[in-house]
Amino acid sequence: MNVTVVAVGKVRGSLREAVDDYEGRLRHYWRFSVVEVDAGAPGRSPSAEVVRAAEAGRILSAVREGDEVVALTREGKGMDSVGLARHLESLALHSARGVTFVLGGAFGLDASVRSRSRLELSLTRMTLPHEMARLVLAEQLYRAGTILRNEPYHKGPTGG
Repeated sequence: MNVTVVAVGKVRGSLREAVDDYEGRLRHYWRFSVVEVDAGAPGRSPSAEVVRAAEAGRILSAVREGDEVVALTREGKGMDSVGLARHLESLALHSARGVTFVLGGAFGLDASVRSRSRLELSLTRMTLPHEMARLVLAEQLYRAGTILRNEPYHKGPTGG
């Protein structure tokens, strides 16, 4: 199954190496790709709504037709690691072409992106920097792969 992350902006700074590491590991479990779209909107000091709308156009153009879309939002559904693994397993078993996880920019996701998603997922109720959210997502996708293959990386419960 194809797993794609569409992210507003690039990972910079000290987390770059960790993100690269986990995203590289993901390729052992999924046909994995990342699409980074530009942040913001043209013009001086545009409103949050203008920024979200501009980013939405770039995000939606990066989503492949037929992909299941998961929007990452603070308000989304909380899910543990096993739950994410089982969700991905279910998508693969039901012949989903792929799944695209969408990470928004500084002002979050536009309503048009949220309405395109079948699931809104919360990594945490707290606000995370973009780079941190991307790292947490990559690690959890990697962990899901190890859970589904019953590999020893995940030390928590796998039942249920």
